[in-house]
Amino acid sequence: MVTRQLPKPAELLELMQFKKPQFDGRKRRLEAALTIDDLRAIAKRRTPKAAFDYTDGAAEGELSLSRARQAFQDVEFHPGILTPAPEVDTSVEILGGPSALPFGIAPTGFTRLMQTEGEIAGAGAAAAAGIPFTLSTLGTTSIEGVRDANPHGRNWFQLYVMRDREISYELTRRAAAAGFDTLHFTVDTPVAGARLRDKRNGFSIPPQLTLGTIVNAIPRPWWWFDFLTTPKLEFASLSSTGGTVGELLDAAMDPTISYDDLAVIRDLWPGRIVIKGVQTVEDSVRLRDAGVDGIVLSNHGGRQLDRAPIPFHLLPDVRKAVGDEFTVMIDTGIMNGADIVASVALGADFTLIGRAYLYGLMAGGRAGVDRTIAILRSEIERTMRLLGVSTLAELTPAHVTQLTRLAPIRR
Repeated sequence: MVTRQLPKPAELLELMQFKKPQFDGRKRRLEAALTIDDLRAIAKRRTPKAAFDYTDGAAEGELSLSRARQAFQDVEFHPGILTPAPEVDTSVEILGGPSALPFGIAPTGFTRLMQTEGEIAGAGAAAAAGIPFTLSTLGTTSIEGVRDANPHGRNWFQLYVMRDREISYELTRRAAAAGFDTLHFTVDTPVAGARLRDKRNGFSIPPQLTLGTIVNAIPRPWWWFDFLTTPKLEFASLSSTGGTVGELLDAAMDPTISYDDLAVIRDLWPGRIVIKGVQTVEDSVRLRDAGVDGIVLSNHGGRQLDRAPIPFHLLPDVRKAVGDEFTVMIDTGIMNGADIVASVALGADFTLIGRAYLYGLMAGGRAGVDRTIAILRSEIERTMRLLGVSTLAELTPAHVTQLTRLAPIRR
């Protein structure tokens, strides 16, 4: 028989520890976000559909993006036992400098559309976390503005080669003069991908008010207040700002870019240069032999060629082909710190986050970006401890198996 007794008041008080109420709405919702998916859900609630879909969407059937995310989910880890890792070191040396974490913030276009703090929030959060921030050619904050927001941190610049080459050359000179240490020469955008969500939403730059956008805005007055009471939303590095994103890209980008253009930019740029948008082993080897400082395996977040190769699947073959000394980075599909750990284990020197950062920005401005970084840091540290490794250098391919759903047919 169970012996029963009346509870003692002191014992009841121990069990009834009430959490102090948080009256700051932003802090409350960000503290409740435990994953990047949680931040995405908050962002979707707080951001008009056209702006959210511009961030969240990809090209055509969005297969490239969904496959990239699925590839990270299809990971099996192999933890070591009796290898305690009470303290973990998440820092890395990348492209001649330090990063406190094995990821940086990827270049994203038109960032102030998502939330008015835009790139300033991203650069400030990166500075506080000790990680690199990458400014896009299609950014909504100037090169000099990002430098001022992150004066002592590492700033990188992502460059598109324009039809008017002098525009690209001048941006390269300005980024160098502002102290940016690495250039991301982007090669996967000869023309714009078919971003169907934007077309269906009638999304354009600057945003156009329609009956649908007005109806959608009614429950989101804070976004419109920010939009209407802050400086005009426009590209900081381009003078042409009218039309859909696809139309702007097609008007500005040049599908004839080649290794000759890379040679010109290489001569102009005094720092490190990496090629972003590499999608084959053969191109990886060719670029290494051409003398660049590194590559980013990327399908542009699935926003260009749908059904493009999955960067995470490509990673082990590229690492084997280019050797251990050549810098290989990866983006597309990263939504969890475990995705980053798996990438490092399979040979990535570094990773970049795009949408994950923007979900935090839309969820809560600068504080939301800080929350994104905190979530990923916690997930990285926990995954490392559970694997039994104290440093990123201890991660090896033996820690990870890539489970395959999409296996190529060998002919």
